[in-house]
Amino acid sequence: QAKYLAQIILVGAQVVGRAFVRALRQEFAASRVAADARGRSERPQSAAASRITGISLQEAQQILNVSSLNPEEIQKNYDHLFKVNDKSVGGSFYLQSKVVRAKERLDEELRIQAKDEKEKGWKAER
Repeated sequence: QAKYLAQIILVGAQVVGRAFVRALRQEFAASRVAADARGRSERPQSAAASRITGISLQEAQQILNVSSLNPEEIQKNYDHLFKVNDKSVGGSFYLQSKVVRAKERLDEELRIQAKDEKEKGWKAER
């Protein structure tokens, strides 16, 4: 009787294990497809910045609650969110770090845009 119980437990664990592995593979595949789609929708430099910082442009805009790449609005929202998430005032270090990463990502996008505009101006002068 104990032998049968052990077999049932073993078979159940195998079934659950296989289902877990299958779900994990599906999640990895879906994540890869989403990353590829995000990479195709962004310019090459912007996609590279997303990979380096680990955060997409859209996600950074959502975190800092900005709809456009307005440096003043970005800085204002960053300052506010950084301050309210300070651990010394009961905030969350995790959220504060997300705010910092979002600001870094948006700053990088602004740098890319400025570089693109400068190159366009240089080409127009030729």
